[in-house]
Amino acid sequence: MDEKIILKYTDIPEQKNIDTYIKNGGYKALQRALSEYKPDEIIHLVDKSGLRGRGGAGFPTGKKWSFIPQNIPLPKYLVCNTDEGEPGTFKDREIIEGDPHLVIEGIAISSYAIGAHKAYIYIRGEFAKGAEILTRAINQAKEKGFIGENILGLGFDFDIDVYRGAGAYICGEETALLDSIEGKRAMPRLKPPHPVAKGLYSSPTVINNVETLANVPRIIENSAEWFAGIGTPHSTGTKIFCISGDVNNPGVYEVPMGTPLKELLEMAGGIKDGKKLKAFFPGGPSTPILTSAHLNVGMDFESLKKIGSMLGSGAIIVLDEDRSIIKTVARLTEFYRNESCGKCSPCREGTDWLLKVYQRIIDNKGKKEDIDLLLNICEDIYGTTFCPLGDAATMPVISSIKYFRKEYEEYINGKCSNINN
Repeated sequence: MDEKIILKYTDIPEQKNIDTYIKNGGYKALQRALSEYKPDEIIHLVDKSGLRGRGGAGFPTGKKWSFIPQNIPLPKYLVCNTDEGEPGTFKDREIIEGDPHLVIEGIAISSYAIGAHKAYIYIRGEFAKGAEILTRAINQAKEKGFIGENILGLGFDFDIDVYRGAGAYICGEETALLDSIEGKRAMPRLKPPHPVAKGLYSSPTVINNVETLANVPRIIENSAEWFAGIGTPHSTGTKIFCISGDVNNPGVYEVPMGTPLKELLEMAGGIKDGKKLKAFFPGGPSTPILTSAHLNVGMDFESLKKIGSMLGSGAIIVLDEDRSIIKTVARLTEFYRNESCGKCSPCREGTDWLLKVYQRIIDNKGKKEDIDLLLNICEDIYGTTFCPLGDAATMPVISSIKYFRKEYEEYINGKCSNINN
């Protein structure tokens, strides 16, 4: 399949304007959803399509929507997570800057499905351009009657606000994001209760990623069966991959789920300077690292899980044969140490100790015992924190030692040929 689902029109400069969006079929799905479907029918349709969350967890979208309680006198909210703070991830920015109305239409349809009349787009603070584009697009949609009271005369009232974050990685965690919108310091909440039961302002809330919501209009337009026929049986549709690092053509690439990594690397122009692949993060640095032995792995939820990694956000970070694994993981560890909100001691203290050990190794003061010490610290962090940040910090460490223990040993012994990279 060569046809794109989400990035189909993002290369057209005028696509961000509503007239061009409508000319290319925009907002027809919203009209169809409001006029032809009951809310629970849309939930069933999305569930039948097999759409799974594109933010990292891969939870079935329709199933998440179905958890929203409808028999309580509280407002429902939908929040579009546009924080995108994962290193190597830039797909959501591409979508909102290139086709903002697709996201808005997806939010409107999804809100109708769960019974929400108010939605928030929580956007990363650094995305000033994206926030401006979204705000302009929302105003255009209001002028055309796609947002507001009695949308298209079909009895649905709906509004969206853009909320800019202040630039903290922790705000990508859904409950910390909710606290941020409420004006509190962004820190993860203890779950349960989950946001679908008690979320924004203590009301039922669905939180979905930009890419997830952008798929919804396409499913309404083309049918659940059409979407389910793309990709693999359990990872349906396309996936937008962000490819960065040691490749000739870094960028965003939309392909069917299950496309082998080898094909994606070919699309990205191969490894720079004719070098060989050494390792890669398949879904950002919060997913376990893989090696050149995994070139033929299908990039989907199940295939990556089978070999001990995860699809994550789809941020493929490529390392060539001359990259130092130790220095790469140390840099990522520093990132997680700096971005820890500090709420839980295993994450707050553990990430700092990981970095101290890595720094000792890099300063040529490391001992062979430090390798197992790193694993012991990871064992104390993993599964003990309020949110997945602590777990994420351990992934590069554990997986890099699994596949490159020899390089750790050589580095500590001063025999590593790429010690300066």
